[in-house]
Amino acid sequence: MSEQQNETLRQAALFYHEHPKPGKLEIRATKPMANGRDLSRAYSPGVAEACLEIKEDAQNAARYTSKGNLVAVISNGTAVLGLGNIGALASKPVMEGKAVLFKKFANIDAFDIEVNESDPEKLADIVCSLEPTFGAVNLEDIKAPDCFIVEKICRERMNIPVFHDDQHGTAIVVGAAATNALHVAGKNFEDIKIVSTGGGAAGIACLNMLLKLGVKRENVWLCDIHGLVYEGRDVDMNPQKAAFAQKSGLRTLEDVIDGADMFLGLSGPNVLQPEMVSKMTKQPIIFALANPNPEILPDLAREVAPDAIIATGRSDFPNQVNNVLCFPFIFRGALDVGATEINDEMQLACIDGIAALARATTSAEAAAAYQGEQLTFGADYLIPKPFDPRLVGVVSSSVAKAAMETGVATRPLDDIEAYKERLNQSVFKSALLMRPVFDAARSASRSIVFAEGEDERVLRAAQAILEETTEKPILIGRPEVVEMRCERMGLNIRHGRDFDLVNPENDPRYRDYWETYHQIMCRDGVTPDLARAIMRTNSTAIAAVMVQRGEADSMICGTFGEYRWHLKYVEQILGSKKHRPHGALSMMILEDGPLFIADTHVRSEPTPEEIAQSVIGAARHVKRFGLTPRIALCAQSQFGSTNCDTGQRIRAAIDILDSLPRDFIYEGEMNIDAALDPDLCARVFPQNRLQGAANVLVFGHADAASGVRNILKMKGGGLEVGPILMGMGNRAHIVNHSISSRGLLNMAAIAGTPVAHYG
Repeated sequence: MSEQQNETLRQAALFYHEHPKPGKLEIRATKPMANGRDLSRAYSPGVAEACLEIKEDAQNAARYTSKGNLVAVISNGTAVLGLGNIGALASKPVMEGKAVLFKKFANIDAFDIEVNESDPEKLADIVCSLEPTFGAVNLEDIKAPDCFIVEKICRERMNIPVFHDDQHGTAIVVGAAATNALHVAGKNFEDIKIVSTGGGAAGIACLNMLLKLGVKRENVWLCDIHGLVYEGRDVDMNPQKAAFAQKSGLRTLEDVIDGADMFLGLSGPNVLQPEMVSKMTKQPIIFALANPNPEILPDLAREVAPDAIIATGRSDFPNQVNNVLCFPFIFRGALDVGATEINDEMQLACIDGIAALARATTSAEAAAAYQGEQLTFGADYLIPKPFDPRLVGVVSSSVAKAAMETGVATRPLDDIEAYKERLNQSVFKSALLMRPVFDAARSASRSIVFAEGEDERVLRAAQAILEETTEKPILIGRPEVVEMRCERMGLNIRHGRDFDLVNPENDPRYRDYWETYHQIMCRDGVTPDLARAIMRTNSTAIAAVMVQRGEADSMICGTFGEYRWHLKYVEQILGSKKHRPHGALSMMILEDGPLFIADTHVRSEPTPEEIAQSVIGAARHVKRFGLTPRIALCAQSQFGSTNCDTGQRIRAAIDILDSLPRDFIYEGEMNIDAALDPDLCARVFPQNRLQGAANVLVFGHADAASGVRNILKMKGGGLEVGPILMGMGNRAHIVNHSISSRGLLNMAAIAGTPVAHYG
């Protein structure tokens, strides 16, 4: 990466941390505070009642305070990522980031606490004194061997879980990956020889975990920067390293690698050389986990061992060993049963859950969400994707069950399967909902053309696309304008290298484009002169012609101008008997989950046939996100209560839908409150087909759909993804002019994902 690219990324990261307000966290009240009555309950005198209940029984703290869902992320900044001993204050962005991951992945609240204390025993005293505040403690970025001392003291003295993620989180994910790697290789833990580099906290913890999984201590050969850890060595030794000392005359990594079944690297770049790999056994297991540059690059290892099973710490190679597979979910399970510790059995249950998830057959919904990804268990799929939405249900419930079985759960659950189902239902509470689509887009190969390529939001999105997907975007715009705006915004993307550019004022394909457009529109009043003029000035028409000619797979337009103006050209050029726009679907990501709204833009007063098509298309799209569609057809009338126009059309649409078997749930006509309130719906119409609250609302008038969408966005805090244009086979999408760069990136991921039978 060039110096300019590094500087661009640096500035983008700083901007992210500073705006719109400094930092990545804030505190929000969970109870109303609107009047004096609320105040008297939140504080004096009502708060005294909660205090007395907790005084009577300490377990009541989990009922009346946030303690049961609150984790302390604590560091003294002595071993921060790859930055070293940068101090407590400088570690704060990392600890805030960890707290954000807790919230985003497992809905766990966390406070980051940075402590100016280098003495491990004093640091442990400080941590222990915080026990009344928190339900669990996550120790982070404390140097070895101090981290071992701090954790040992805290675990002995505290009656809540204490977990050093650098050690145990890494060890758990390595354990899961190793379990499945041995499964693929047909080997057993008790038979393998392991050579490891790196004697820090993570490395030692991984080796200890592998011993618990069955590896024999005499088969572990630990090397560090000074060579083999051997009996009698006195350079840079501590009790944790000494536990793995070998009685041997060998001294170097190259000496001990001969005949190794597995290499475990948590050290630095280029430590393992190809000639060393050639000395390992057939189908060697290589975990090169140094970041950002591994001990050996996978391509180099496979040059000498084509059958090698390889994992790294990087997301651009298969089998990323990432702690985020573990720590949010192990804490979720521990907190939900009030565990007093995270013991070995809970950690092993976490390993089993992660490993089993990779081996399991994926559901149809998950397969659709990860369209284009290889989700078949094997050498390139040892562990789940970090954003696999199934993790919280599988792993957290396994951990909770282990806590109950080992007697460390103070609030055991009555029904572990019901608990697992609740976790699964809560997984889609944030923008992580989009992650499977990004993962699928990253592995796909589709070209996307942006009609308004000079727009600054499009240019920012183009850079993000290069970072998050494999797409090389196509922009329509004047080269000098695009270049000037990229330079002004500090973007390092350039025409030709990072994106292709169509210059409407001077493009060698101009004649081909206007002739194609004229051929399509010649019987609709478009003369050759008009076709030439449109292909010079109308970027939406140019983009549509490119898709029609097969020069792009999909187009995105609409960052300025009125939606239906763009729709006219999309429909003229790309419309056919097979592809005809019949509705726009907006996904609103709300605090309590996603809600899809249709038709927000395309048909003002859709016919029953168009309403039915929107329902069918919406069901297909909802499944892409791993969700089961529950569709409510909404109108002013409720199950025939009035004979209004929308009610009549929706009733006719229901008849159309009922004419053939459907693989999704739908019901109507009904009011919005009944659609979203299962109890109300059951009272109004006990025989209704909905099972729970609807997650898709389809309206008989665009005004109603658009109004609900805008209220949710402006007053309900909803994040909109879309609108997704249904009926065009994923060949065109028209966004709203208020869309952000992130919104464009989301739409690019949707457009860049091939979906069978796309709505």
